[in-house]
Amino acid sequence: MSTRRALLRLLAGSGAFAACRPDLSDLPSGTDRWRPYAAGLADLLVVGGTIWTMDPDRPEVTALAARDGRVIAIGEPGDLIHLHSPRTRVLDLGGGLAVPGLTDAHAHLIGLGAVLEEVDLRGATSIDEVVARVQRSAPPDGWVLGRGWDQNLWPGAAMPTHDPLSAAFPDRPVWLRRVDGHAGWANRAALTAAGITASTTAPQGGELPLQGGPRGREPTGLLVDTAMDLIPVPRPDRDALRRRVLAAQARVLPLGLTGVHEMGVSQDGDATLRALAAAGELQLRLTAYADEDWFVRQLQFNLPKRPGHDPRYTLVGVKLYVDGALGSRGAALLAPYDDRPGHRGALQHTPAQLRSLVQLATRSGWQVAAHAIGDRAIRELLDTLTTLPRQADPRLRVEHAQIVDLADIPRFAQLGAVASMQPTHATSDMPWVPARIGSARLPGAYAWRRFLDAGVPLALGSDFPVELPNPTHGLHAAITRQDAHGQPRGGWLPDQRLSLWQAVAGFTTGAAFAARQEDWRGRLTPGMAADLTCFRDDLRELAPLAIRDAPVLATVIAGRVVWE
Repeated sequence: MSTRRALLRLLAGSGAFAACRPDLSDLPSGTDRWRPYAAGLADLLVVGGTIWTMDPDRPEVTALAARDGRVIAIGEPGDLIHLHSPRTRVLDLGGGLAVPGLTDAHAHLIGLGAVLEEVDLRGATSIDEVVARVQRSAPPDGWVLGRGWDQNLWPGAAMPTHDPLSAAFPDRPVWLRRVDGHAGWANRAALTAAGITASTTAPQGGELPLQGGPRGREPTGLLVDTAMDLIPVPRPDRDALRRRVLAAQARVLPLGLTGVHEMGVSQDGDATLRALAAAGELQLRLTAYADEDWFVRQLQFNLPKRPGHDPRYTLVGVKLYVDGALGSRGAALLAPYDDRPGHRGALQHTPAQLRSLVQLATRSGWQVAAHAIGDRAIRELLDTLTTLPRQADPRLRVEHAQIVDLADIPRFAQLGAVASMQPTHATSDMPWVPARIGSARLPGAYAWRRFLDAGVPLALGSDFPVELPNPTHGLHAAITRQDAHGQPRGGWLPDQRLSLWQAVAGFTTGAAFAARQEDWRGRLTPGMAADLTCFRDDLRELAPLAIRDAPVLATVIAGRVVWE
């Protein structure tokens, strides 16, 4: 429906057409430069359904007009008819629901592109199945790379050794990353290429377990956290990076994602993303956090570059690691793991090193996004925040915050920290988390509602490719705490469920606040970015399980329909 006649048909019965100009009094502060656009005609009109603005003063409307990438008016269809012209694109929701463009607040777009080219090991239920998949999908020569194995799905749930991979590939190096990216599994050829032997010392924050064998003591082939850096995996060139970004973008746009907070960007990755944005090939809005190595080598001496109008790519901060992952028992805990007595995980930095890195980044204007999963890592990070100047707004992001001591939740709000969490991590991990940490620590596990109730800003994402990139999976997990089959009945730790509004807020206003973009993203009010995720159905009318795979009608970025 793209003509004025079609629009008039669509608006029939909606009431008298208003002849007045839209009210500009509610334009947010700092958006005076957008007032001239409201006097012109719209590039886009969205009608025919419900639009959640995420503005508490006017949470719901039925029509929206956009021009030059920004919202210029909201209201009822009749209020906006005068903004239509033959050039205006009319997007008919058909009774569905539109929300501000969903942003994944913690993900790896480049990593998703890499996974699309590697052997997919997600869901493999045994070591034999992993080996069979690798044999079936391995490239004809060179390194064999894969990702997605999870020992928790195997009989006995024991970590793997190199033996079955070495038997299947005696001459070619094989490197398979765990689903969470915090452990890797190498065959003997890969260990030899890395020069790893029984005498190799694991770097701080890493682990290199040994086993007995016919050759005596030798590495098992398992490398945890920082030890993974010892494997000399060939680095992709910029052509490969470009190919992966575009493939990943094509994968997520149909899912309704309009933005991604890209975690751990390398110098080459940054150059690739900048080139794609400059060439107009980057449709998503990417907000990037540099990897720690690049920051220490170079970025600490540079100030962040402030983005221009409607940026598609912005490098705003640095991704630091405080600990590892719970699945590979690398998360740093205050008390030992229940299923590995005496083991408390590992910190990636000493407290003094962490304090130095955080202070250096914030003093230079870089925002810190710090991976901290275990309660000990989170406490160390919050203690570090107390050393920053009181007048500063570091808006430090605690990424994952999966196992937290209940006494530390109020400290997030007191110190101005953001809880950046991933709902599908809870529903993926719930079968084995109680065995890892015991019942006493469960009240602080994936405690989204407790954070909100304590006044802590909550940003939601998926951590793809650790999880699948579908934001509807995150919405479903957030409101039910159930898996794809609707289990367990009533949800896991159900007192931590969110409402649908709160879940959508985590992917919109929460994500915008986490990246210091709340002045132009996350809400659909005049002056804000015209980014929308449009669902075919009104999510409020769907059964909770149906929300998990709710069809996307259209993805709109900067007022332009980029997928429908």
